[in-house]
Amino acid sequence: MVFRVSIALVALLVLIAGLAPGPFNDVVQAALAQVVRGAGWMYLLIVFLTLSFLLYLAFGRFGSLRIGGEDAEPDFSRASWLSMLFAAGMGIGLVFWGAAEPISHFVTPPEGLPPQSMDAARAAMRYSFFHWGLHPWAIYALIGLAMAWFQYNRNGRGLISDMLQPVIGRHHRGWIGKMVNIAAVVATAIGVATTLGFGTIQIAAGLQRVFGVTAGVPLQMTVIAIAFVLYMISTTSGVDRGIKWLSNFNLALAALLLAAVLVLGPTGFIFDTFTTTLGAYLNQLVTMSLRMSPFSGSTWVADWTIFYWAWWIAWAPFVGSFIARVSRGRSVREFVVGVVLTPTLLGFLWFSVFGGTALWAQLFGHADLVQALGNGYETVLFTLFDSMPASLLLSGLALVLLVIFFVTSADSAVLVLASMSTDEAGDPPLSRKLVWGIAIALIAAALLLAGGLDALQGMITIAALPFALLMVLVMVSLYRVLDAEHNRQRRLAQRARHMIEAWIEREQAAQEEARAVTERSSGLDR
Repeated sequence: MVFRVSIALVALLVLIAGLAPGPFNDVVQAALAQVVRGAGWMYLLIVFLTLSFLLYLAFGRFGSLRIGGEDAEPDFSRASWLSMLFAAGMGIGLVFWGAAEPISHFVTPPEGLPPQSMDAARAAMRYSFFHWGLHPWAIYALIGLAMAWFQYNRNGRGLISDMLQPVIGRHHRGWIGKMVNIAAVVATAIGVATTLGFGTIQIAAGLQRVFGVTAGVPLQMTVIAIAFVLYMISTTSGVDRGIKWLSNFNLALAALLLAAVLVLGPTGFIFDTFTTTLGAYLNQLVTMSLRMSPFSGSTWVADWTIFYWAWWIAWAPFVGSFIARVSRGRSVREFVVGVVLTPTLLGFLWFSVFGGTALWAQLFGHADLVQALGNGYETVLFTLFDSMPASLLLSGLALVLLVIFFVTSADSAVLVLASMSTDEAGDPPLSRKLVWGIAIALIAAALLLAGGLDALQGMITIAALPFALLMVLVMVSLYRVLDAEHNRQRRLAQRARHMIEAWIEREQAAQEEARAVTERSSGLDR
């Protein structure tokens, strides 16, 4: 049922967007305005609570509990584990927004700051850190930890509904559970398709910059078609081969591009930007987390922060399920630190290098990235490369990186969507992977045809709303099962301690009796 209904809803979405793209986009934008007006504050509050909850789990009394049981061992090395997390969680987005987002905030800054000022530049970097830092990874970690715990510690099926069993009881296998799984699958499909849409737009822009091909709709559709073939080949090879190898290779390629821009760009300025922005981010973390604009009427928070939180929430079932699949054997503390803190620092470094270099080039007259921004977000990165040495090499590296990030995100998504729409645990059938591979390609194509970035951003914000509410129930459920496990282990430890103490007391009594017998025997001998 979950598979059939989810596919039917996705097919209906593709059909409407394809047949009536203009009216479809108008409806999406109108619905988006209503969601932001009525529930924008809820996105901010739930995500902030999620981050607080994860930090409590990591550094509180549950930190030593282990996914899969006390004797479970990790299936992957820590390096492979982190590379798969990073590639699945944020790959395309970092490349797409790394230079474009800081420049956009510089031109249209938050908090009523003067555009294109030094204060706007500082805020641009601070909010880029904010949108790609602790909060999104906390969302992923919450769903990933819950799915891993219920799957490996409580013999669950790897479905979203299983995580609600402590709250809704046996209904997690009934119609309520099926509705939850359908909502999660549809939101995930739209979330993944949105990211692939961003990737498609920038890959087309890169092909135009490197090879001179016109970056229009025909090229975008060609990119999606070729990527479909590549990610289906990777998906059929499984996690242990295709996805793992591609993730490790892509992390190395991303590190190479990062190092090249760091060395060829303003290295000292980049490190100054990193430390200054990190301090400002930590100092204003709570303020940014809960900031709306009820008095000024500005739409900046809705256009950026709420969109991002909705994007991460819609991706959470996919990324969380994938993280759960590769995280068996990790303790709760290691899981949260690995999933939240480590990728966050890598993201900060990425934005410091690319965003810092972009702002430096704009501020000191090395490139006109504001004009490039007017031609589309996807052109900013390649315009930046044009102002640097070895520009063609950098553009080529970025293009390859985008393609592989596209494939790793899509093949992971196909695997997860097929698993989430199957009642049985284990590897889903190939036919179901093929159907979902076609579906996400069609969603990405339909949304691009319907309205480009506006349609992508609008659909993701709307689709994520039901799952945002589910996250609150997931926190309650996860706390209950971790508390139960902690109490069980504490009782076992107390019982073991009492048994040891009783054994020691018996041993001491036996020794005392033996000494007494020895002393009596010695007295008789005398």
